[in-house]
Amino acid sequence: MQPLRGTKDILPTEIIYWQKIYEITKKILTTYNYHEVRTPIIESTELFLRSIGNFTDIINKEMYNFNDQRQRRITLRPEGTAGIARAVISNKLYLSNKISKLWYLGPMFRYERPQRGRQRQFHQLGIECIGSSTPMADIEVIRLAIRILQKLKFTNWVLEVNSIGNSREREKYINDLVMYLNKYYSDLDKDSQKRLIHNPLRILDSKNLKTQEILIDAPKLKNYLTLEALNHFNEICDQLCLLNIKYKINDNLVRGLDYYNDTAFEIKTKNNNQQNTICGGGRYDELIQQLGGPHIPSVGWAIGIERLITTIENTVEIEKKKVIIYIINLNIYKSDIIWKIVKIIEIYQLQFEIDLSNTNLNKQLKRANQIGSKLCFIIGNDEINNQYITIKWLETSTQQKISILHLQNYLKYLKNYLDT
Repeated sequence: MQPLRGTKDILPTEIIYWQKIYEITKKILTTYNYHEVRTPIIESTELFLRSIGNFTDIINKEMYNFNDQRQRRITLRPEGTAGIARAVISNKLYLSNKISKLWYLGPMFRYERPQRGRQRQFHQLGIECIGSSTPMADIEVIRLAIRILQKLKFTNWVLEVNSIGNSREREKYINDLVMYLNKYYSDLDKDSQKRLIHNPLRILDSKNLKTQEILIDAPKLKNYLTLEALNHFNEICDQLCLLNIKYKINDNLVRGLDYYNDTAFEIKTKNNNQQNTICGGGRYDELIQQLGGPHIPSVGWAIGIERLITTIENTVEIEKKKVIIYIINLNIYKSDIIWKIVKIIEIYQLQFEIDLSNTNLNKQLKRANQIGSKLCFIIGNDEINNQYITIKWLETSTQQKISILHLQNYLKYLKNYLDT
């Protein structure tokens, strides 16, 4: 039996990359006083209808919706920010902290055509800085994304930024954009023709070359922004320069979710393929109020873990821990001595494996060599009767006998030897 289309087993040989990402992320974000949060995988469908936007691709084509036994409309979360905003409201986090700095890592679900780096069950790492409207908050979250990517040895990236204004500014812009694009309706790709009615801003994101040529002379959103929005964006650009963070202004950059305003940004690989966005985010000052909470300006981003792993798996160094001690048990009916040994090994936190196969000595030694163990503890009848261990170093085939009474001192020496 195979897994469902668009889902994937994460095997031990792959999970080491996930663990590395989590380890690096936690260390960096803890330094900046961001706190991990875990929200439910299922939420009320209404949450996403009110936050993401009725005419987005996620709402129209990609959400996994179902009715539970009480006929409540439930959705497997397609993204993380809406759930975080809901958690802020329902737990009244704003009462104890004017600014909440949160991060998450977990599965999301969208019904899309599976391909490399894109699954129907996928995972996102995200951060949310909730409670600040200052450009410095935007810079902090962008810088944290870059720091995480750099720590993962990912350097082949470009940062694109834009200001998309607020809903009122965009409404004026969209009217003019539609008037312009209507003149070229028959030349637009089919997706853009559909979006022209319900979601014209997404046309700016089109990968169709003909549509992109048409957009060259289209109205520019930046010309519709207020002085306040322009000053906010210019301050972000100035601080990026101050921090020596290279960036590119992309006038056509819009995010696919309706709750964004002002700052929008993406970090992309420099590879020439369509699925090259590693990190995407922006500011969402109205979302929490839109969901029934107070007005709380916020900014954040999300990184697709599967897509990130495909870019770092050949560059990031992963230390694969080997089993140090392989315990060969030649008498499975007398295991008391094994548990004595295990308790002593646990003191020094040395990695070990007990052979549970009940095979002969040669086969157990072969298995120890296959997994790269340094030494074997061999326990047979003589060892049990006389309370000692036969230790075999696999690289040199050197053997020695150690009394159980002296094992703690021996492991202390071994631990110091391995650490040097």
